[in-house]
Amino acid sequence: MASMQKRLQKELMALQSDPPPGMTLNERSVQNTITEWFIDMEGASGTLYEGEKFQLLFKFSNRYPFDSPQVMFTGENIPVHPHVYSNGHICLSILTEDWSPALSVQSVCLSIISMLSSCKEKRRPPDNSFYVRTCNKNPKKTKWWYHGESVCFKITDELLYYVHL
Repeated sequence: MASMQKRLQKELMALQSDPPPGMTLNERSVQNTITEWFIDMEGASGTLYEGEKFQLLFKFSNRYPFDSPQVMFTGENIPVHPHVYSNGHICLSILTEDWSPALSVQSVCLSIISMLSSCKEKRRPPDNSFYVRTCNKNPKKTKWWYHGESVCFKITDELLYYVHL
């Protein structure tokens, strides 16, 4: 068994036995392949997203865990958040440049829960419409630069954007 498959099996078992709060692995999603997982998520109580239900899609390349998974919101309910585009793409540094093989599906889930839970106002990123029209379907094809909590730079399809959130 390849190291990627061993690692995913180990993470799958950990997610099934001890999922992050409000997260549940959609068991049907891993019946045919170990490289694509759907995780159902419920907004944390006491937050703007309390009671809302979302779904995350994790796709793993054969270079995982050395290469970060592709992670995005999917389904009919994409959270309205300054770092989440209406197509489900998430502007979160650990999904790109700050990825480390020491991170896991559980740690990514916890970061996403934390990101949503700390939100003070539900709104889309200011460039949502343009980004969604021009971006690649794979969020990992976007080159993100992060500067603090409020500024995000990105290059997609040969264009540079500066976004003040």
